Amino acid sequence: MDIVSRNNVTVTGPRDAPVLLLAHGFGCDQNMWRLVAPALAGNHRVVRFDYVGSGQSDLAAWSEDRYATLDGYARDVVEICEALDLRDVRFVGHSVSAMTGVLAAAAAPDRFHSLIMVGPSPRYIDTPGYRGGFSAEDIDELLGSLDSNYLGWSATMAPVIMGNPDRPELGEELTNSFCATDPAIARVFARTTFLSDSRDHLRTVSLPTLVLECSQDVIAPREVGAYVHAAIPGSRLVTLDATGHCPQLSAPEATVAAIVDFLGSLS
Repeated sequence: MDIVSRNNVTVTGPRDAPVLLLAHGFGCDQNMWRLVAPALAGNHRVVRFDYVGSGQSDLAAWSEDRYATLDGYARDVVEICEALDLRDVRFVGHSVSAMTGVLAAAAAPDRFHSLIMVGPSPRYIDTPGYRGGFSAEDIDELLGSLDSNYLGWSATMAPVIMGNPDRPELGEELTNSFCATDPAIARVFARTTFLSDSRDHLRTVSLPTLVLECSQDVIAPREVGAYVHAAIPGSRLVTLDATGHCPQLSAPEATVAAIVDFLGSLS
């Protein structure tokens, strides 16, 4: 199978520059990176892609069995690295893709250089001693609403996830991205995302890691960022003066600055 076509892989920037692999989150595609990719491509080989089932990927390659766990998405990442023979990858994962990056780096440690987690959450459901931001009942209701009326759910939830009510165009963009996803595929991805628990995997991370959070984020509250930072030895936590769950769209300059500063510190 042609992995580059399957995952709609695009590459920009100097061929011999360090590799930045940008991975989108639930309900999105590589277009979510369009405001930061050009700035990053000045000094990096920027690789973007769509997970199978998202964006312009090959939907015929999707299977519920594979993508019912985060391991399936991590396999996409590893297979892209193999197909392009990417080495020393600086992996930038948004939302659930932050955990996908952890799994991919564990599966192919020789290919990864560092991890940058944008709005990460290893578990969305609260448990004793851990605040993920949602009760089990909240997630059951969210998934039930998604099952019964995906388009309505998207129109309601996307602006909440995006935040920034004074900039409604951002919420509309995320709504359109959600609505472009096949509802059957979105249901599986949503369950994979919101029912996952990757907390134990965090403690296995030995790569240099940046935890990048927003000052206000209903999906990944700051307690989650603090938890991820504490769980990964030597990680750096940066809180952007930004709201919502998608700073690459709402605060692209600050997002780029944080990424570039972190990578520069590793040189």
